[in-house]
Amino acid sequence: MTEPLLQVQGLSKSFGALKATDDVSLTLMPGEIHALIGPNGAGKSTLIAQIAGGLAPDAGQVLFDGVDVTALGTAPRARAGLARTFQISALAMEFTVLQNAMLGALGASGGVWRFFKPVMQDAALRTQAEAALTRVGLSDVAAKRTADLSHGQRRLLEVAVALTLQPKAFLMDEPMAGLGGSGSKRMTVFLDSLRADAPILLVEHDMDAVFALADRISVLVYGKIIATGTADDIRANSEVRTAYLGDEVGT
Repeated sequence: MTEPLLQVQGLSKSFGALKATDDVSLTLMPGEIHALIGPNGAGKSTLIAQIAGGLAPDAGQVLFDGVDVTALGTAPRARAGLARTFQISALAMEFTVLQNAMLGALGASGGVWRFFKPVMQDAALRTQAEAALTRVGLSDVAAKRTADLSHGQRRLLEVAVALTLQPKAFLMDEPMAGLGGSGSKRMTVFLDSLRADAPILLVEHDMDAVFALADRISVLVYGKIIATGTADDIRANSEVRTAYLGDEVGT
């Protein structure tokens, strides 16, 4: 039987009396897209921060590729192959598309910050960055200033930066946010192809994209997973419909 690449076991995090995550367990299997959905304030961002290493849990474990990484920060988890894209862009807007990708590749290599010009002259980093841009379809705008890209192109650049990690798994926080209908459809097609590179734990509010992409869906409400299953399972779950989906999704 195939083992999970990512295992989250009993993660809990409280802020005073608020339980942001409450004994959360889930898995990410090789080749799958596992979507995490839930209302605003459900604890999704807190959970992703704990999985990525930016926030220490009060209890529980995170196992990645068979290794307990609970005590590791974001940088060593990223170097181990756990790549994250953010809900709010973390790109350097005044840099070119290629420069952003090359700086991502520098971080992936484990190298410390160096003077900017020598970094840009590093042939190996450039090759790695160019390959990532080609993968997401941005090679033709490599010399363009990031601030001049469309919103959808910036989303793809964030994925390219993550790809320079040569990731074993992706954590994606609302990649469809702000894209609009046609942009979301294009991103959905791209993410569907990306699972061949690495499985994706996908936090997303666009339910059309979730139902089109996800092999499994977990529903987080008030810090607890209330259901996990296929798209059909989640559509038919009365507790999920009451807590989140409402009447928007037909059975």
